[in-house]
Amino acid sequence: MDFSPQDLLPRVESAVDKSGEIILDHWSRAKTIRHKGRVDLVTETDVAVEKDLGARLSAILPKAGFLAEETASGEDLEGTTWIVDPLDGTTNFAHGLPFVAVSVALWSEGEIVLGVIHLPRLGETFSAVKGGGARLNNKLIRVSATEDLESSLIATGFPYDIRTRADEEVQRLKRVLVQTRGIRRMGAAAVDLAYTACGCFDAYYEVGLKPWDTAAGW
Repeated sequence: MDFSPQDLLPRVESAVDKSGEIILDHWSRAKTIRHKGRVDLVTETDVAVEKDLGARLSAILPKAGFLAEETASGEDLEGTTWIVDPLDGTTNFAHGLPFVAVSVALWSEGEIVLGVIHLPRLGETFSAVKGGGARLNNKLIRVSATEDLESSLIATGFPYDIRTRADEEVQRLKRVLVQTRGIRRMGAAAVDLAYTACGCFDAYYEVGLKPWDTAAGW
């Protein structure tokens, strides 16, 4: 690794913040929505943010690869790679719910070394570098200290192929519901992971996720 993730972090935070302004600018506009699947949406905002982030991150590490949700042809990671979800929570965005995030991680030498999750509508930026702790708006955060399920608030999400997995998901949901304080479903994996990192959620589970859903939160 010929760079310091800690030194890169302020530049990445700035890039993510500027790209997040596109989401704010598009928030009240009429939205052009197309379907990647029955309930899997993509908007022109997803594409615009991904393009903007690609340019900004390439300027920070010109030789790094770029794996992003809207343009990925696979999920293979090699060398140093940016892993990007330009607008996690597209369905929330389409319906005017504020739980949307720009998620950027940096993969290098077989592991995640940097992550930034920015919630532009809520003014929250979560960031971390390997070995350096995690922060929310530059203040140190930590995971929950809750040790028993009965006192725990759990986050989850549902896969896009829920029609073929409904029975499995309902059974899993039932097991968690009866043993915990409750379950919340925010509709964006990056948000779920960020809120788990700061202790709002005691735990989070979900199946069928992709690298861009989890990399920065991880």
